[in-house]
Amino acid sequence: MTGTPLKRIAKTLFSALMMFSFSAYAAVESSNVTEVILDNGMKILVKPDHRAPVVVAQVWYRIGSSYEPDGITGVSHVLEHMMFKGTAKFPNGEFNRIIAENGGRDNAFTGRDYTAYFQTLEKSRLAVSMELESDRMRGMLLDKDEFAKELQVVIEERRLRTEDKAESKVYEKFNEVAFPDHPYGRPVIGWMRDLKGLEVDDLHKWYQRFYSPANAILVVVGDVNPDEVIALAKKYYGPIKSSKVEIPEQHKVAIQTATKRISVKAPANVPYMILGFHVPAVADKPEFDWEPYALEMMSAILDGGSAARFSDQLVRGQEVAAAVGTSYNPFSRLAGYFLIDGNPAQGKDVEQLESAILAQLDKLRKKSVTEKELQRVKAQVIASNVYEKDSVFYQGMKLGLLETTLNDWRLSENHTERLKAVTAEQVMYVAKKYFEPENMTVAVLDPQAIVTAKTEDETAAKKTGKEQKNAN
Repeated sequence: MTGTPLKRIAKTLFSALMMFSFSAYAAVESSNVTEVILDNGMKILVKPDHRAPVVVAQVWYRIGSSYEPDGITGVSHVLEHMMFKGTAKFPNGEFNRIIAENGGRDNAFTGRDYTAYFQTLEKSRLAVSMELESDRMRGMLLDKDEFAKELQVVIEERRLRTEDKAESKVYEKFNEVAFPDHPYGRPVIGWMRDLKGLEVDDLHKWYQRFYSPANAILVVVGDVNPDEVIALAKKYYGPIKSSKVEIPEQHKVAIQTATKRISVKAPANVPYMILGFHVPAVADKPEFDWEPYALEMMSAILDGGSAARFSDQLVRGQEVAAAVGTSYNPFSRLAGYFLIDGNPAQGKDVEQLESAILAQLDKLRKKSVTEKELQRVKAQVIASNVYEKDSVFYQGMKLGLLETTLNDWRLSENHTERLKAVTAEQVMYVAKKYFEPENMTVAVLDPQAIVTAKTEDETAAKKTGKEQKNAN
């Protein structure tokens, strides 16, 4: 796929087993994934992959920016940072040191619908991961001084990744306009005004409310025996007491009735644009349940490599785009957007790029894709899904994402079959249904001169020279 700014911003990442007799959980079998629910409500998913002596352990919480109310946006992400600041048992710095000492890697990430923590280790070190991770599920220390320092780290992160990046600012403003009064209109990192007002007590309340076994999923993928994994999970996570976790309200996107347009002025070298349409996700249960898969296939038709329509016709053919791509996630917790973004080629402007993009969408509305093109794209998408299974991390990622956002990791089991079943008529149907002007939002970057220390000095010198001339 073409490397458009939106793809760089996003973001982005997814054997027959015996039943166990432990009284602490109930187990369900499907494919080579074992599902277990502990007495405290924590769900465990185990997927063996014996190709290398490696294990990935991920703990997912159903909490992210889409759960946050106005006033404390960014709290989920700041809390993720603070989760590495120590417990009574393992003081600040010990978590990372112990994982590294055992030859492993660890990190975390926050999204709209989840926060996840993971470790990659040699298979015999899984107990190390579980001991550390279970300890901070309820035992994290929220030190005021550490919070003050880490909050400044996040504020600087926002400044570098959004405030100082023109394309990121456009993406943020696009979401705000496209999702008015909706959780997806808020940035994952939070609004700057809210970050500056956050207090350690806000994090403490958020932590107590959502970091509970009943709101967590442990995903383990790698060279493991499910029996042994469940025994370890029972040992380390089983004793943790759960608290009741509120089910968040399912927000609906207001029906859009006219094209929305915004322009963002920011220092930049080249123009940039985002164009998007409200579309359903699997969670919406649209009238026809195949629609999200047809939209996913359409995304690949437009932006599925060098032979896809955008690259073939807009980048190389018409030479109207320097880069152009699509983004669509059928598995979000709430309704999503079909996004298209790009930069016009040198000598072209965003108006010409928009016109060329809309012409391509119009072709999809008026003429079915050929069976040859559809089969080529299907082969490519399905091959990509197969190749993803080479990564134990991604296998865990997909299970965690689907279980966290949709409460159904089994969607990964039939994803390929659903894509195979998409027809040319279905692609044309969703193009006609959703690619309407009144359903469209457009955000454009209006590049301003980039001011550097050198240009400031030159401006000051010119001003001084002019003042001296006037004085004479």
